[in-house]
Amino acid sequence: MAAFAFIPYYCNTQKNEVTGEVQHVDMSADQEIALGLQAAPQMAQQYGGLHPDKQAAAAVERIGQQIVQSTKASQSPYRFQFHLLADENTINAFALPGGQIFITAGLLKNLKTEGQVAGVLAHEIGHVVGRHSAEQIAKTRLTQGLTGAAAIGLFDPERPSTAASAAAAAMVGKLLTLRFGREDELEADRLAVDFTPAAGYDPRAMIQVMEVLESANRGGSSPPEFLSTHPNPGNRIEELQRDIAEDFPQGLPANLKP
Repeated sequence: MAAFAFIPYYCNTQKNEVTGEVQHVDMSADQEIALGLQAAPQMAQQYGGLHPDKQAAAAVERIGQQIVQSTKASQSPYRFQFHLLADENTINAFALPGGQIFITAGLLKNLKTEGQVAGVLAHEIGHVVGRHSAEQIAKTRLTQGLTGAAAIGLFDPERPSTAASAAAAAMVGKLLTLRFGREDELEADRLAVDFTPAAGYDPRAMIQVMEVLESANRGGSSPPEFLSTHPNPGNRIEELQRDIAEDFPQGLPANLKP
């Protein structure tokens, strides 16, 4: 079972034309697009459907398309669409494979500038062009195969105590998946730092977004970073500051929108 999990994962590789990375993925861009389009209505429904404010929705679409057309995202095969969700209480944004990108009204109303909206959308575009969903699917299949093999190998029906070892193997697989998620979030942040200035927006607006998220988490029961697929906003601020300094050692251009 372990061999059957390893072999397809390591044999299926594709070069990402936007990031230059060689990735372990086992689906085509067309399959990603089809998967995203199929899942989009159900995902929107979970957040109360699309927002009735057509003007606000059009603004989200305009900002998103401006980022796509100004960056390497336009060279990708993905069909980007940007949706404003009706949920006023949830602070969230996410991307489905293939280019379907969503932001909740709850997050949008907490953003004060167009640059902050651009930062959120650029981050989600980064997930799409980074092919993070396709990578996660491949990694999930790998870890499921390995943990399944470990569970079968470790479990002895005549020694029930081995069930704990099998459960531990399953937990290791779960934590590996979570770690991959954190890495994807940081890569999406790095791509957003590249994308926002190219579209005319100040990448420091993303730091302000992190401050909004950090403020929203205060007083709540958010999980510790080790068990979360999203890095702590405070840690992401430090990473963003480093990324911006590396990209613009002489300082940012003066004409960027905040």
